[in-house]
Amino acid sequence: MNFENERELLQNASSEKLRVLRRDALDILTDAVEAVDPYAATKNSLEIIDGRLLFCGGEFDLRQLERIFVVGGGKASGSMAEAVEELLGDRIVEGRVNVLRGTEGSFDLKKIIPYGAGHPVPDEGAVKGVDRMLLLMSCAKADDLFIFLVSGGGSALMTKPAEGVKLMDLRTLTDSLLMSGATINELNAVRKHLSAIKGGLMAKKAYPAKILSLIMSDVVGDPLDTIASGLTAPDNTTFGDAMRILKRYGLWEVAPSNVRDRLEKGLRGETEETPKPGDSIFEKVNNVIVGSNLMAALAAVEKAKSLGYNSMLLSTRIEGEARHAGIVLAGIAQEVLATGRPMEPPAALIAGGETTVTVTGSGSGGRNQELALGAALKIEGLNVVLATLATDGIDGPTEAAGALSDGSTLARAQSRGLDAMDFLYDNDSYGFFSTLGDALITGPTGTNVNDLTVILISE
Repeated sequence: MNFENERELLQNASSEKLRVLRRDALDILTDAVEAVDPYAATKNSLEIIDGRLLFCGGEFDLRQLERIFVVGGGKASGSMAEAVEELLGDRIVEGRVNVLRGTEGSFDLKKIIPYGAGHPVPDEGAVKGVDRMLLLMSCAKADDLFIFLVSGGGSALMTKPAEGVKLMDLRTLTDSLLMSGATINELNAVRKHLSAIKGGLMAKKAYPAKILSLIMSDVVGDPLDTIASGLTAPDNTTFGDAMRILKRYGLWEVAPSNVRDRLEKGLRGETEETPKPGDSIFEKVNNVIVGSNLMAALAAVEKAKSLGYNSMLLSTRIEGEARHAGIVLAGIAQEVLATGRPMEPPAALIAGGETTVTVTGSGSGGRNQELALGAALKIEGLNVVLATLATDGIDGPTEAAGALSDGSTLARAQSRGLDAMDFLYDNDSYGFFSTLGDALITGPTGTNVNDLTVILISE
């Protein structure tokens, strides 16, 4: 991963001490994202020894498999497919993966065909790719193996509306939930009950074949039923949950009639529920996490230590409103300088997770940029740098991956006539940081394991 505007980010430092902190923060984030490279993570999770395909928790005797197919989707699925194809080669009969539109020509693949699809709002490209995967599954046999490649972004990139639900219905509802501040768990609970493949239904489509799902997690806590809306995992949510979520955010009455009709039928038992834990279709399913936010965060801690910082992983489960999370993290930085707790400076605090933004303004931004803006309000005048990004390189509907704020951010903004609070209340964090030249620009990274925040503190 490279920061396209690294020179500008370093030049924006108002002191040599802040320049060093900025440089180190960028280096730490780079190491962290590279630690969850999907190609390496996938390749390291598989091994062939004496005709057996080994993976964490099990193995398959390749000599007893009739055919191997590869399917799946997500922002990292193209690189994951490269790793699987390199390992298994001609043993793979055929494969299809849905990747982020515009990246489909970036992968060196022969057996597995990548299809471009939209994100975060699903489109026809996603549906067409899934239809081709389902065609492969329609002839699944007990001695076949389907290798699923699942990563962040899979909920949108792997889309197949349930009967009676239109793609436009899903697009409208997804957009409304994203704007409302719903968590990824809530969003996916709704998606699963409006889908023909999510919530374990993809595993049902492949039955009776064997399944190995290799998963790059982009969900806090790595719940298998939520990552990419749980394509091959049992679903713990219900039609009733989906309905309550829409009502919680005031979306039930404005939801498309097709959506309300399906959820009401499900609640009455007229539409079959998603497969639940204990269902026999999961007896031949192996779900393996190959990359996660924790792996990236631990790599960040080790890099910070190598740079001479007292380092600590605060949590990989940071959630809630982004601006509030930024204020809390800034408060911990203040505590380090005031009392030396939880550690003496120079200190590096690492946090991961995924916050949300309830959009009430008309500006442009993302959760990481809003977190950085919230933090900027509380670190003014301090030798503190907070750099935060989405590990996929895409923070909201902007070109930025995230943003960097430090003890001089507010002063620099004021010198340009920018009022940070005005930008915060307008949800215009991108407008704020892009004007200052402190938006982090990486382009798509090819991976996706939630968000990472690095806080560096010096006396």
